[in-house]
Amino acid sequence: MQTYLDFEKPIAELETRVAELKDTATNGEIDIDPEIEKLEAKAAKLLRDTYAKLTPWQKAQVARHPERPHFKDYVAGLAEDFVPLAGDRGFADDPAIVGGLATIGGRKVVLIGHEKGDDTASRLKHNFGMAKPEGYRKAIRLMRLADRFGLPVVSLVDTPGAFPGVQAEERGQAEAIARSTEECLSLKVPVVAVIVGEGGSGGAVAIAAANRVLMFEHAVYSVISPEGCASILWRTADKAADAAEAMKITAQDQQALGVVDRIVPEPLGGAHRDPEEAIANLKDAILEELKGCGELGGEDLLRQRRAKYLAMA
Repeated sequence: MQTYLDFEKPIAELETRVAELKDTATNGEIDIDPEIEKLEAKAAKLLRDTYAKLTPWQKAQVARHPERPHFKDYVAGLAEDFVPLAGDRGFADDPAIVGGLATIGGRKVVLIGHEKGDDTASRLKHNFGMAKPEGYRKAIRLMRLADRFGLPVVSLVDTPGAFPGVQAEERGQAEAIARSTEECLSLKVPVVAVIVGEGGSGGAVAIAAANRVLMFEHAVYSVISPEGCASILWRTADKAADAAEAMKITAQDQQALGVVDRIVPEPLGGAHRDPEEAIANLKDAILEELKGCGELGGEDLLRQRRAKYLAMA
């Protein structure tokens, strides 16, 4: 069954009614096709109108939708082959960050991304996409491998933030994030990062300091979650919608600020309604960006990346 967000309740009512009428039409002798067509048109218009004026907080809800594609879905839809490489060669393997060698549109790349999981067991296994130091050290290892063999790096960002637990702090969470960000900035190969869902804090930037940063239409990118910001400023998470508005977390705001270079369109109603179309749009965008970056030499890529982030300071 389709999972509807709170602001989608009117859409849910119409689409549920359409489904009931279709079931009646299948089992009955009365022709109700005209009524079904009217309701479908009304539901489609309501969906269009709703998604044309989403608030930043509503976009955050869409970015977190439980049926939104995850890293494993992108691997299946983007890559012709994928060879996962595990472990940081120092402590352990962190399932919150997955990476390996892949081929996208006939082009060899190193593909890295956050995996949130899509059911209770997998979410616990992947720690809801919140990486620990060993996850970022694994990303560093894979980026160095890419640099050594001249392979572009493609990273898919979808995390509420780095794991804030005591164990992560004991193992050097801040240092690992800083080192991973530094590694992104020092590569002499093209780096393309995509914010596919949530881009939360340093946990996102650690694998997203790229030559080209793309962002899905309804993804969000921010230094802290709206709830976290509201808890700090107003001492209550109930002000999350106000925080989201003030923080400029949407793809459109981030592009206007110069943080994001390109917005990738999503199917009407969000990527979760048609994952295949969303992934196809993303694949085309990634290949275009890789082609553009591929025309630059290593030193040019370094200079471009440096200029890009100094301009934001």
